[in-house]
Amino acid sequence: MKKFLIILVFLSTCCTLLRAQVGDHRNDFAIGVNGGYVLSNITFQPEVSQAFHGGVSGGLSFRYICEKYFKSICSIYAEVNYASVGWKEDILDANNQLVINNVTGLAEEYSRTINYIQIPIFAHLAWGRERNGVNFFVNLGPQFGFYLSESTKTNFTYENALNTTPTRSNQVIAQDSMAIENKFDYGIALGGGIEYSHPKVGHFLAEARYYYGLGNIYGSSKRDYFSASRYGQIVFKLTYLFDIVKTKNNNIK
Repeated sequence: MKKFLIILVFLSTCCTLLRAQVGDHRNDFAIGVNGGYVLSNITFQPEVSQAFHGGVSGGLSFRYICEKYFKSICSIYAEVNYASVGWKEDILDANNQLVINNVTGLAEEYSRTINYIQIPIFAHLAWGRERNGVNFFVNLGPQFGFYLSESTKTNFTYENALNTTPTRSNQVIAQDSMAIENKFDYGIALGGGIEYSHPKVGHFLAEARYYYGLGNIYGSSKRDYFSASRYGQIVFKLTYLFDIVKTKNNNIK
């Protein structure tokens, strides 16, 4: 409940920014597209040894600039994205050697890909040029994810893995056979980047972002296997925005 309250407070703050203008008023609205690459894993408790899972992310972007307060350009920025995230297991023995499956004779590999519609909603603060030049920005706000599908890539069965579990440095394998239980994901994201704007062409943004999941993909009660199963995601993203509505002011640079 506390996690939802934090997100609601943030959204209320964004609404307040839109209503209460204390700096130079802006009424700029831009839309565009974005695409990027996501490195993700999941914090399991009990712990599961992992490497990063790689996947793509892309979709639509929206930005509304509401004011410039001293040197800070204040905006609300949102996206609607398709994203492939998940986890990839690092299956090693106590000597950091690959675990060989007794049945297949191959080094064991396992990864789970989970596809979402992700909707981040950010407070977007920038410093520098608005319409002709470069600025630097930060994004901070909640992100919501809606489950679409999942798939598994592995070269062994759950039953075969039971035979090699004693040789693994990490013997937790329950997640290999469990479907995703909670279809709604939510958390907080923080990003930073650089934007180049041209008055006749539009806005080009490059950003690095980190997402910290607050929700669990599996049940987390005392009767469930995992007490935590939350996402961590590192996102590298490029965005192009073009203006739909622009404030009429010849002094804006």
